[in-house]
Amino acid sequence: MTVIVRELRPGTPSDIEGFIGVRHRALPYVFFSPESVRHALSLSHPHAHLRMLVAEEDGEIVGTVQAGLAHESPEPGQGYLNVYVDPARTGRGAGALLVRAAEEHLAEHGATDLYAWVLDEPANRTFAERHGYRASRSAHFLVLDLAHATLPPLQDPPPGVELRTAADFADDPRPLFTLDAEAGSDEPGDIGTEFTDYEAWVEEYWRHPHLDLELTSVAVADGRPVAFSVAHTNAPGRYSTGMTGTARAFRGRGLAKLVKNASLHRARAAGYTRAYTGNDSDNGPMLAVNKWFGYRIHATEVRYARTVG
Repeated sequence: MTVIVRELRPGTPSDIEGFIGVRHRALPYVFFSPESVRHALSLSHPHAHLRMLVAEEDGEIVGTVQAGLAHESPEPGQGYLNVYVDPARTGRGAGALLVRAAEEHLAEHGATDLYAWVLDEPANRTFAERHGYRASRSAHFLVLDLAHATLPPLQDPPPGVELRTAADFADDPRPLFTLDAEAGSDEPGDIGTEFTDYEAWVEEYWRHPHLDLELTSVAVADGRPVAFSVAHTNAPGRYSTGMTGTARAFRGRGLAKLVKNASLHRARAAGYTRAYTGNDSDNGPMLAVNKWFGYRIHATEVRYARTVG
């Protein structure tokens, strides 16, 4: 049985189904759809040099890798590769071939620092270390049984603050871009983020096929958004938080809890039964907020890094 690595063919339904199937079996806490995969490929920023590859064995897709440059980072040469192999098909060389192909692609585009997320399991960590990667920070996948959770009661916004939804900004989302740029730049992580290209943000984030404008809550003060909780929906009953953030001048006032609580209540009323989110292990404030809602950690992943060149 021979394993080969090739490009993902986004126009071939069986390729998309195979790619998604591997991801869901290896990483059940993150939802992918045909629309989201094609969106990532077609609307990714050119400077990201995004490449999606699959490992195929006897005509069946058994592994995937998504590799590219962190074009939103102020530091050049930051590359990433996230490899996933069907848990039932490991140990046959697919992972090693995917790593090699992804590293060669990143090297061609000037990557000097490589980062990969690895589920915190002995076999996965050993695989990463065998390929020269060293453990860095960690992050958690959290799940909330939204159908049966006892959510905090809805509260009125504090004086001077108004609750809205992202749908209210459908004609002009630039104020949300400004907030996302500020809040996102403060998130803990190995790779810094700077949103400076509004049009690219619109294409990649605002037009993401899973973004739910009606369930995304926004707190407005002084005529501008100051906190938001971004909602993604697609699979039946499945809701996930893409980002919860607050402008620096408005932190410490409970606005993150306010907007997320409003979004969760509306999501449950709309029939969503499972809520997913993820947090860096160093993001103590957001981990505390999610614990307050009743989220529980279901899995942990470790960021592995390697310097090349």
